[in-house]
Amino acid sequence: MESSSMPAEPTQTLENPARRLLLKGSAGAVAALGIMSLIPVARADELSTLPDYASWKRQQDLILHSEATMETRRGAIRSGIVTPSQTLFVRNNLLAPDASIIADPDTWQVRFEGVNDPRTLTVGELKKIDVQTVASVLQCSGNGRAFFPHGASGTQWSVGAAGCIVWTGVPLKAVVDELGGPIGGARFVTGTGGEEIPEGLDAKQVMVERSVPLEVMDRILLAWELNDDSIPIAHGGPLRMVVPGFYGVNNVKYVKQVALTENESDAKIQVSGYRVRDVGVSGAPDQPSMWKMNVKSWITLPLDTTEQGRNMIYGVAFGGTRTIDKVEVSVDDGETWQEAELLGPDLGPYAWRPFVLATELAPGEYRIVSRATDVEGQGEGRGQGRCRRDAGLRRESIQR
Repeated sequence: MESSSMPAEPTQTLENPARRLLLKGSAGAVAALGIMSLIPVARADELSTLPDYASWKRQQDLILHSEATMETRRGAIRSGIVTPSQTLFVRNNLLAPDASIIADPDTWQVRFEGVNDPRTLTVGELKKIDVQTVASVLQCSGNGRAFFPHGASGTQWSVGAAGCIVWTGVPLKAVVDELGGPIGGARFVTGTGGEEIPEGLDAKQVMVERSVPLEVMDRILLAWELNDDSIPIAHGGPLRMVVPGFYGVNNVKYVKQVALTENESDAKIQVSGYRVRDVGVSGAPDQPSMWKMNVKSWITLPLDTTEQGRNMIYGVAFGGTRTIDKVEVSVDDGETWQEAELLGPDLGPYAWRPFVLATELAPGEYRIVSRATDVEGQGEGRGQGRCRRDAGLRRESIQR
């Protein structure tokens, strides 16, 4: 089985690369041609234990790519509306700071520039300005990289570098208003992370400092809670700049400065990193930045084998900055489609929607795909709700 826009996930072992969705009949499992498994499972380069800063997480729900990159297993998402913190993926550009910075979160200081009354405020002081809660998808811009036909470098994420989170914090606009409003000429919101820069390195080459258009300031949250708990070190505590609908790199962890600026940051991560470009082309400032997320969906259950008869096919879908209008599911690799039911409650335009399709399946082998469409008619890959198949995705015969 597979989602509509991605080839199959890594196999369970090197010795047994072929796995398939089989439906059991009265005589037992039916033989079929192999499809690579969709279950993200252990690989040779996987860590055996969680690093200390993430030791509280549920290891069975994660693929441990490295100490800085941990992926949620597809099956662990199931039909969940909110992703449990213990299951949420981890992606760090630099080593996480020492846990001492979250010992007393209210004392963490943030500098505000580009406003008429520039000032340094503590988290405790921010909590007295305003408070708001928003649900949004947190997704690494490289989510799905393992399926790229050109063999992209970097962590080989399948679909698990994403989760749906409930954030609580102060709206940035409320803080800016408190500080006299933006100065003239401001065009971007620039957040600077508080990671320690390794000695001997040029800070601009490695620091996490991202700029997003000023027009999205109204939705930015300076968050101190994740899923009703203080944000842990692994996810950017004590304070994170959350930009709902934007890729994770723009959601700056350990934020220590927020500035309204005329120009984008001159840090490498902004100037040439996270730019949309053709394969083989180096990143440059004139290329689109990785800001808004695209429409996306994938199947979460079942993944390998199931029983004949009535089956519930689950998945998740989101529209980035727009609400999902519908999700369709195909059990014959895109030949025919059925509209799935969106599971509630609806947590807003930036959250994902779990979906389910009830269908009858006879013994055999199936490739199950999904496609989502947002309220403006934009869908996965080509827009207008059409399904994309990336190069290298094989069509498998269906055994009846």
